[in-house]
Amino acid sequence: MRNDKGTASHEFDIAIIGGGSGGFAAARTASARGATVAVIEGGSEVGGLCILRGCMPTKALLESSHRLHEIHRAREFGIAVPKARPLPPAILRRKNRFIAEFADYRRTQLEEGKFSFVRGRARFIARNELAIDPVPGARSRAAGKAIPTPRHIRFRRCIIATGSEVTWPDVPGLRGAGCLTSDDAIALARVPRTLIVLGGGSVACELAQHFSRLGSRVTQIQRSPHLLSDMDADIADALAEQFRSEGIRLFTGTRLLRAEKLGRARRVTFEHGGKTRVASAEAILCALGRKPAIASLDLGAAGVRADRGAIAVDGSMRTSNPDIFAIGDCNGIIEVVHIAIQQGEIAGRNASDGGSATWNARLKAHVVFTEPQIAACGASEKELAAAGRPFLAASYPFADHGKSMIHGATRGFVKILCDPASGEILGAAIAGPHGGELIHEMIAAMHWRGTVAQLAAMPHYHPTLAEILTYPAEELAEKVARG
Repeated sequence: MRNDKGTASHEFDIAIIGGGSGGFAAARTASARGATVAVIEGGSEVGGLCILRGCMPTKALLESSHRLHEIHRAREFGIAVPKARPLPPAILRRKNRFIAEFADYRRTQLEEGKFSFVRGRARFIARNELAIDPVPGARSRAAGKAIPTPRHIRFRRCIIATGSEVTWPDVPGLRGAGCLTSDDAIALARVPRTLIVLGGGSVACELAQHFSRLGSRVTQIQRSPHLLSDMDADIADALAEQFRSEGIRLFTGTRLLRAEKLGRARRVTFEHGGKTRVASAEAILCALGRKPAIASLDLGAAGVRADRGAIAVDGSMRTSNPDIFAIGDCNGIIEVVHIAIQQGEIAGRNASDGGSATWNARLKAHVVFTEPQIAACGASEKELAAAGRPFLAASYPFADHGKSMIHGATRGFVKILCDPASGEILGAAIAGPHGGELIHEMIAAMHWRGTVAQLAAMPHYHPTLAEILTYPAEELAEKVARG
């Protein structure tokens, strides 16, 4: 391995553990600032969670089930269509083709970047040193050329970007019941006739609707009082109404008691509404969350502290060892890929020059690609209430919006939260058509510290979905003006 001066060395300014989206962003940022960088990737595949098993494969699958659902609604729009049916192997091939293309592109970026790309599993053996176990059959590269994989790497600073892994809650019999994980579910070439989905987060909701629309009879069991427990209940309720209207049996506010395999069937016993209930299905999808993938790093050897299973960091992404940073899912702050990229860029700058650039959650955003799409940015009502911050809220339903009616997409609403004195937008949420696209107007407004009066005054073309955002903005602007 060689540094920028061409001398043999296993020493780097910055070592980055993990070659996913966050790790790549950190490497690109740090190397552009003149640092010598090694990206260490220990997975059997290259690409990161988002590309290989997360964002991109699930969205490819969801697009197929969404198209089928729309075709089934064709008569509502005056179109007669012969009976449509899903072709699961073809859906899987389409998804696999896209993922292979995305992964190949990311692999090329890593192998030909202005940094060394080391294929091995890393663990700390000192505050500034890593031991590397090579990945069998994989070759490390530097400047586009194959190189031997080093057994040890010393660094001035390190960025941990190891992502997350599936977690198994302590439910008796759950692992022995032969549950599917989300990794398994996105590789199925056959749709289960019946399916139990455990969980109510983004992954659980997206896959529950996907398999339901492909013909599976789905029962979804959520432990929290409502779906998407991190969001406000009114947003989650709009999704729950849609799920029930599509035939998904939905139970919230439950306590899982046990899971078991009985012949070819799987069974889940749970408490709901003070009663013990039993759900049986051909398959169980365990989508009860993920945890930071940090167990194999031996963080203690580097003086890095973990808190409740995640690496503790400050706003600059520094850990308890000031020369080591942690970004993305492994720090447990917000498990969303664009935030991992933002944090990677911040850590890459700080690790390069010892700076103190910080990340904050003011513009955090999240999208759930169900129908209706669920999207939010900034603060929620319950976050503002918990912080004791005064706010005003206003909403407007898609059922009373002309363009939404034409689309045949009238379930849900938009909501805006603002400061009662200044009118500055503090947060927004959307449950409705193209919510994941519409939310970016609110992110842009918040980025520039916009007010509801400014949003209401901004011209919006008619008829468009986006103009619905002006209605709650107008209502709030009037309230702010009245004091």
